[in-house]
Amino acid sequence: MTAVVEVRDAHVVHRARGGGLFRRDRVYALTGADLSVAAGETVGVVGESGCGKSTLAKVLVGIQRPVTGTVAFGGRDLWAMPAAERRATVGAGTGLVFQDPSTALNRRLTVRRILRDPLDVHRRGTRAEREERVRELMGLVGLPGALADALPGQLSGGQRQRVAIARALALEPALVVADEPTSALDVSVRAQILNLLLDLKERLGLALVFVSHDIQTVRRMSDRVITMYLGRIVEETPAGRVTDASRHPYTRALFSATPGLLDPIDPIPLTGPVPSATRPPSGCPFRTRCWKADELCARVMPDFSAASHPAHRYRCHHPVEEDTSTRDLARQEP
Repeated sequence: MTAVVEVRDAHVVHRARGGGLFRRDRVYALTGADLSVAAGETVGVVGESGCGKSTLAKVLVGIQRPVTGTVAFGGRDLWAMPAAERRATVGAGTGLVFQDPSTALNRRLTVRRILRDPLDVHRRGTRAEREERVRELMGLVGLPGALADALPGQLSGGQRQRVAIARALALEPALVVADEPTSALDVSVRAQILNLLLDLKERLGLALVFVSHDIQTVRRMSDRVITMYLGRIVEETPAGRVTDASRHPYTRALFSATPGLLDPIDPIPLTGPVPSATRPPSGCPFRTRCWKADELCARVMPDFSAASHPAHRYRCHHPVEEDTSTRDLARQEP
């Protein structure tokens, strides 16, 4: 399938506030990221807080420029384009759904103005056509037309997130990135928003990147699951295989820690210090918490290895055996 967006060897480094008198610390937010997202595909991104999920999302939609590496949209390098062309390409071709709809929407603008803004900025159609597109967008996300003149503060959390999703779809983008789109919502509303995103993806043929801490939801929604640790992509797994066939110890530990009522599993304990992004450990960054780590892990960062499934790859010197269930792994002594 043709890639909508393709990231190759992307590195993002920020300057930290701490450090010495003459040299400030650096935060290694993203290191050597490689990711390709095809049309109609849903890619889930999981990992602990601070692992680089949101940074990767910003790189995908052109908000964050990598220090090195390339980001190609529709086969063209975003950061080799003139600034005006890049803004037009990113603005029309991508949509971003933020974590908290109450802060993502301008509280002084009505729903109609919020949804018409992207159309006005990119000069899409006549005034009448823009108004018709606003009505179409509201119907697409299940909002009654009577709310067109309402302010965000007059809407519920779920309604605000529907407005945010409609705004992201206003210009018919090829790619939508949803960064923790349900974490600020009530539990009763989350399923509605997730089902809406899946329905829109199928109806519109969108490429969707879904970033979330809710690991089981990512597994159910995605075609592929990307596991990140300390700014690195450490595993890429077909969603149907991620629970019991993932090979990286960190991926197994993440999924074992997800609570379940029907088939609970004891979490795999991770001992040892959590490394700092300003001073990442040598070799494999996960080695300070991994029960399989040895001297080789401290010296060399493993390259990607291919599993038996063609769409499955991981970076680990001592991967989990494919036929080992997560339940059996949790029972083993770390």
